[in-house]
Amino acid sequence: MQATPLTLENVELNAVADAHGTPCYVYSKAAIVEAYQSYTQALGDHPGKICYAVKANSNLAILQLLANIGSHFDIVSMGELERVLRAGGAPENIIYSGVGKTRGEMHYALKVGIAAFNVESEAELHQLSEVASEGGFTADISLRVNPDVDAKTHPYISTGLKENKFGVGIKEAPSIYAKATSLPGINIVGVDCHIGSQLTDASPFLDALDRMLALIDELSEAGITIKHLDLGGGLGVTYRDEVPPKVSDYLDAVKERLGDRDLLLMFEPGRSIVANAGVLLTEVLYLKPGDHKNFAIIDAAMNDNLRPSLYQAWQNLLPLNPAKSDVEIKTWDVVGPICETGDFLAKDRDMALTAGDRLALMSSGAYGFVMSSNYNTRGRAPEILVDGDQFHVIRERESFDDMIRGEHLLSSEEAK
Repeated sequence: MQATPLTLENVELNAVADAHGTPCYVYSKAAIVEAYQSYTQALGDHPGKICYAVKANSNLAILQLLANIGSHFDIVSMGELERVLRAGGAPENIIYSGVGKTRGEMHYALKVGIAAFNVESEAELHQLSEVASEGGFTADISLRVNPDVDAKTHPYISTGLKENKFGVGIKEAPSIYAKATSLPGINIVGVDCHIGSQLTDASPFLDALDRMLALIDELSEAGITIKHLDLGGGLGVTYRDEVPPKVSDYLDAVKERLGDRDLLLMFEPGRSIVANAGVLLTEVLYLKPGDHKNFAIIDAAMNDNLRPSLYQAWQNLLPLNPAKSDVEIKTWDVVGPICETGDFLAKDRDMALTAGDRLALMSSGAYGFVMSSNYNTRGRAPEILVDGDQFHVIRERESFDDMIRGEHLLSSEEAK
């Protein structure tokens, strides 16, 4: 039984809610730093780069914090590239992934001087060659190879099977690498793979690694030298009762399998850096008990956190204050005010609730705010960073004027 108000670092979350209202995202600076450094410490003296996957949480202050402790970055759009640059990240520390890079995005990334492209198709490779040649650039590339490994995770976040849209087949990779050697403006530097997200078993990672090493050996025999091996991200976190491998155990197993191969190692963690560093605060608006279901209607909704509706994700839900002894525990579906049956953040939770109670949806630091929207014309929530006993606004709550900025009414004549 929770005996004291819920805190993040040395800050009572009630104080954040009092100051900034709900719904509200709150992150721990210390937790983010500790999670990132668990990778750098596990990598140890082995040459390598830890590239934070910006898509997990792209707030400028979070990126600034990571850049200041030496993070490299994995991006999937020009917008994410701009975010990293605005936050103080160095272009030479940026890897550009993603299946749909445009010519304009390629040219801009080459112009600012990013480290490398993770190329996801033969067609993309030829277009990158054209763009680089036309601009007088040389593009360092890795080919993202699909190892056809079943990550045994949710199908929407599985990326390493042959039916997924990502990468090129491992059987086709040698011929594409051979073509790349003759293309102007292209310099082969690595091999990349990414088999999925929220993996809590290291065996699929190591299966993919073995296949990548066999490919690297085959390429070496063909005279193609690979300098780095990028194993992507995907290491899971504990949402409920999952027990993911320790970062150090996983990286130790990777390093052991390399043998005497001279390969720089790269990893692209996102969720495992920020997921458990954040919470979403919300307040109970109304209780709606019924014969079949009890509904607790809160002020956060699927537009604030899409994961439960999209992935059937389970996230723990905790009260900010100790439960009142005179309130009966009931089983509640915790739902938002949006006009969709899929608008829920938690189902079948045994809780003692009253209207006005504040709750924290745990493990909300990754794929929370970044996937939020203005559906039902709801302003997006503010983001707050806790640092010891202080907290700072790192994104203001979105106003109505913010939401309609860029929209234009027709003239009276046009509206007729």
